[in-house]
Amino acid sequence: MPSLDDRNVPHSNRILEALPAADRDRLIGGMVFVALGIKTVLFEPGEPIRAVHFPLDGVVSLVTPLDDGAVVEVATVGNEGIVGVPLVLGGSLAVRAISQVSGSSLRMDAGAFLSEMEQGGALAALVHQYLQALFGQIAQAAACNRLHTNEERLSRWLLMGHDRVGVDEFAITHEFLGQMLGSRRATVTLSAGVLQAAGLIRYHRGHVAILDREGLESVACECYGVIKQQLDRVVAPVVDGDHTLATV
Repeated sequence: MPSLDDRNVPHSNRILEALPAADRDRLIGGMVFVALGIKTVLFEPGEPIRAVHFPLDGVVSLVTPLDDGAVVEVATVGNEGIVGVPLVLGGSLAVRAISQVSGSSLRMDAGAFLSEMEQGGALAALVHQYLQALFGQIAQAAACNRLHTNEERLSRWLLMGHDRVGVDEFAITHEFLGQMLGSRRATVTLSAGVLQAAGLIRYHRGHVAILDREGLESVACECYGVIKQQLDRVVAPVVDGDHTLATV
């Protein structure tokens, strides 16, 4: 069975990596490697989910579109998670999934994924844990958007993006930063300028570079640590016989 290395995949999905090797290789054998460019839409609200994605790098946003054309981000998914869950046969979700930082993923047919869930086992247990963490992220982000400053929220998002892409510089559009902050372009420019003036980031022509990770963490609100802890707990390894499994 092919492995992640056999496919020359640059990064890995932490949920897949937390599976016993035999399960991981079997599942990956039925997946397709896909590149996700900026603004790639994986599914629309109300649209049947035909596949789930296990991101390897990059950032996928779950956003709610409004009637006036505006969108609001409700959660982000990177290499710690899965895009397209929770899922029922022929079901849909009330959000749009869109790639906001380019990357890649392993795509699994929805039918095959649901069949795997019905069998129980290691992947089903991990997905159950991940869904709890995802809903926790949504709740935490809602509170964060209501109570914390633009600079704190921007720092949180940039730290989470940095964790997922694994490089210090990546492309992110001004338009998306405005959606994430729920703010106008001028507000985004001001917030990014504050962080840049402090020597924490460099932002120019749609590219952001993380210059001072520790400094950015000091500016971010506590929501970054809370969300990261919830997501990390899903794939925290424990030894179970000859296999490494996630804590469930």
